[in-house]
Amino acid sequence: MKDGDMELLLEVAKFESSVDMEKEYRIGWSWRHVRIWPATLSRLFKDGYLDNVFRSNSFTGYKLSEKAKALLSSNRQENLEDKETATQLKLADDLFTDIIGHEDVKTLLKATLLAEKPVHIMLTGPPALAKTLFLWDIEQTFGEQAIWLVGSATSKAGLWDLVAEREPRILLIDEMDKMNAVDMAALLTLMEGGRLVRAKRGRELDINNPLKVVAASNRLEKLSPELRSRFAIRRLNPYSRSEFLIVVKGVLVRKENLSGELAEEIAQKLDGRSQDVRDAIRIARLAPQVGVDKAISLLLGGETSTNRD
Repeated sequence: MKDGDMELLLEVAKFESSVDMEKEYRIGWSWRHVRIWPATLSRLFKDGYLDNVFRSNSFTGYKLSEKAKALLSSNRQENLEDKETATQLKLADDLFTDIIGHEDVKTLLKATLLAEKPVHIMLTGPPALAKTLFLWDIEQTFGEQAIWLVGSATSKAGLWDLVAEREPRILLIDEMDKMNAVDMAALLTLMEGGRLVRAKRGRELDINNPLKVVAASNRLEKLSPELRSRFAIRRLNPYSRSEFLIVVKGVLVRKENLSGELAEEIAQKLDGRSQDVRDAIRIARLAPQVGVDKAISLLLGGETSTNRD
């Protein structure tokens, strides 16, 4: 094989995967479709990388041979192995340090992230617990290796397109109970064998990516029994008042870059008004413009007060 032939075969494979070879191109494609000179295609045919499925005075139709497909499959596997080595998941020393309690869940998630093969975790429980914090910490640690999805915001093609384009190692799903049925159905095969298949308008998307899924859901009854069975489900218990104050301060300092004093002020003034860490984050972001008291008043209504243990 000459230098550059692999790139040519990859382009041909990309073209064949984008069309319906059984209907539109049953007599093959020509050099015009793949934009490769006829002489080059003739050489690839002689080398056994193309099959000549049709020939006339005005048209010569080709398709990838089994030899080429085997070579491309082997090349893809080597690339995947190289990518896995280069993108080995490594845990940050401070992973989950801003989350109070839930030590067994922390241990479970760390073991899951380091496991050689996928184990999928579902965190459930009432709102305003640490479910989203766990997802945030994982995303912050792994960056581009993780994709964050909010179930209520996914589109019908969102899951397919994101996984196909970014090939993540970890899929994080918040508010999974609000995810649309199409994406939930796609998750079934993706979580079982790491395969994502879509056939639409003659185009087939077939991806093998054994990623790990960590999801959060307030309610499990909206998820199908088949989907629930693919998760190890852990229920989180509510924070105590003192634990919530520590969590708020930790999140604001670490994720919003607030000083310890300002984080303490927001936590104390929010005490008794909300048990949702998201409210603390919103207040922290508005405080530079209007002050802490006004931010709390605008977001939560009523007058602010400082509550201390």
